[in-house]
Amino acid sequence: MSSAPTGNLASLAAAVLQPGFVGTTPPPWILRWLGEGLGSVVLFARNIVDPDQVAALTAALRAERPDVLVGIDEEAGDVTRIESARGSSRPGNLALGAIDDPELTAEVARDLGRELASVGVTLNFAPDADVNSNPDNPVIGVRSFGSDPALAARHTAAWVAGLQDGGVAACAKHFPGHGDTRVDSHHDLPRIGGTRQRLDAVELVPFGAAVAAGAQAVMTGHLLVPALDPELPATLSPRILGGLLREEMGFQGLVVTDAIEMRAVAGRYGFAGAAVRALAAGADAICVGGERADEDAASELRAAIVAAVLSGELPEERLAEAAKRVAQLAAWTVAARAGAPTRPAGSPDGSPVGLAAARRALRVTAGAPGPSATLPLAAAPHVVEFAPPRNIAIGAETPWGVAAPLADLLPGTTSVRLGAADLPAEPAAGAAGRPLVLVVRDLHRHDWMRAAVRDALAVRPDAVVVELGVPALVTGAVHVATHGATRACARAAAELLAGAVRRP
Repeated sequence: MSSAPTGNLASLAAAVLQPGFVGTTPPPWILRWLGEGLGSVVLFARNIVDPDQVAALTAALRAERPDVLVGIDEEAGDVTRIESARGSSRPGNLALGAIDDPELTAEVARDLGRELASVGVTLNFAPDADVNSNPDNPVIGVRSFGSDPALAARHTAAWVAGLQDGGVAACAKHFPGHGDTRVDSHHDLPRIGGTRQRLDAVELVPFGAAVAAGAQAVMTGHLLVPALDPELPATLSPRILGGLLREEMGFQGLVVTDAIEMRAVAGRYGFAGAAVRALAAGADAICVGGERADEDAASELRAAIVAAVLSGELPEERLAEAAKRVAQLAAWTVAARAGAPTRPAGSPDGSPVGLAAARRALRVTAGAPGPSATLPLAAAPHVVEFAPPRNIAIGAETPWGVAAPLADLLPGTTSVRLGAADLPAEPAAGAAGRPLVLVVRDLHRHDWMRAAVRDALAVRPDAVVVELGVPALVTGAVHVATHGATRACARAAAELLAGAVRRP
């Protein structure tokens, strides 16, 4: 156990940290740190069991510090923490963008905000304001509202307004835009090319809308953007955080980093070094704890921040300014909580608003002439789900797929899940005399998956293809695009296949 440095500097350093922790109750070190100046904590899926438990956890935190910021990375889509055990009962951003009804987007976000507020969460690291202009993007994809900047902007603004109307601070991410890359910043440093004119016309448009909508926070992306700063990634760049975000765009709220332990920055500048550089560049809060979630990690950051002030590397005025912005957001959340609803009993099926929206997001495309599938399916099918590599932002623990909800509606449904290592296999095996459903995620991005689907369609050209990712490649006699792999999206697709609802 690490001892705390003494003095005001240590308190200021603790105030700008946003650590995670392990367990479903606050560990003693978190409670102790709250009394030593810690201003925020972040919840992950590992901290969540059910609403009663989350409410008790946040109440324990507030017993130590009533204005503590409780953050969560809850996009209400494929990336979900509050519903990680079952999958989100709401559609994600791409589905909402496909519907293109900003009022519905605001309603879904407001519904989420009320749920989060009712269990004591006050800061949500959402919406994802990235424009997914590169369909091969490995980490954004369905987390974006789409590839059109104007569409992404109007839905970002609607999501911000809805969430904050529900009583929770919104945090637009990943500034200045993570959409045009083939690199995941969890693993390496992405480079965002293009001129400043292109950035103004594409990447920055939704962030401008978020600022105009009153977003309380913005999360930095660990991105190298040469048109803005040829040397430093955005999280560590005074030009980007100070010159662009603060001065040009007029943002006055909290600037929080993406997880500082991610290799895009920690691999180049060190874990603590990246945190100090981020604060010096203009960040106000350091998010940590996805991978390093113990007191030693927080102590290392706090000690490094104090040492940087004492050495002159980090001006004390800059640290004090950052801590002040944390306090200002905390005050906003206290006021928002005063008007937030008491926690409702909830529904075992999650959000009815979300399921209705997921149904509206379905898109059905007929394939080439020839043997064709028909909807609804004539009998219980055989379902083959193709599993792509894990997206670390989504997490391994969140279930997905159409087979389970389809089996609820059509008893006798059988299924198999195949990854790249399981091939060669015969996907159509087991489907003789029965309908065949091929479930894919980002089919356009995976050579092995495309080959397997091609082979299956050669044997069974009447198979239905259900795309749970970005529908950039349409194939099959009937192609169903859900625009996301959430529980709500999968349920909506299963209803369509089974004839439980009217075809859109």
